[in-house]
Amino acid sequence: MCSFSSEQPPYAPLAFALHRSPWPSKRQHQHLRLSLHKRRRAQLQEARRKKMIVLKTEIKMRNLKLYMENQSIIEENEKLRKQAVLLHKENQALLLQLQKKFSEQNNSKTN
Repeated sequence: MCSFSSEQPPYAPLAFALHRSPWPSKRQHQHLRLSLHKRRRAQLQEARRKKMIVLKTEIKMRNLKLYMENQSIIEENEKLRKQAVLLHKENQALLLQLQKKFSEQNNSKTN
């Protein structure tokens, strides 16, 4: 091989590879850190999104259970209200009978 040749020797890339550091350059290191940071942030966002879906589902289920419980309480309340109206009417009728009985006794005593 002559020393004035414009061609590079075939072993030049190998020599360059041997002199390279096994560690990434500062620029490559920053790029890798940024990529890792983006990936980690995306993973955290996905985890938060999944957690929110679970929480929303749990809240919907709890809300449905409370709604159903509320409906049964309303039904029971209506039954009790009807029963209270009937008892009130019965109480008024008995009170009227009692007043008639006492008025008849008072009328019979006065005569």
